Amino acid sequence: MSELNENPLMKSDEKKPKIKVERKEGEPTSAFKGASWAALVIGVSAYLIGLFNAGMELNEKGYYFAVLVFGLYAAVSLQKAVRDKEEDIPVSGIYYGLSWFAVIVAVSLMTIGLYNAGSIILSEKGFYGMSFVLSLFAAITIQKNIRDTQVARDRD
Repeated sequence: MSELNENPLMKSDEKKPKIKVERKEGEPTSAFKGASWAALVIGVSAYLIGLFNAGMELNEKGYYFAVLVFGLYAAVSLQKAVRDKEEDIPVSGIYYGLSWFAVIVAVSLMTIGLYNAGSIILSEKGFYGMSFVLSLFAAITIQKNIRDTQVARDRD
């Protein structure tokens, strides 16, 4: 019976046992974790490289950099607050509300800044907007992966 499952193109002396990495129940796969980190690195790098090469004043560059950092922090903070509330971990109403407010403010500041930026062409505005959103999404996903991994390992 085992002969039916064997690959006929592979010689019997070429068989090597596969090493399977033990993953806890509920823990994200390595591929998903890697994709999340890659998305964050690509999003933030693209944003910062575009900002570095932009032909805008230094104070404008500082504004867009501050909005990115604020947005990343706000997104991670919101994800944590929502997750804590979901798992019946005490979260004060003020912190929960401030987390939502901070994300809304960060996205609004980016939107308003790009809308009013006269020195940036439309394709650059789209570039900054998309890399900003990718970065926020990746930061949320990484926070979720870290939390899921921690919860899965704490079960044992």
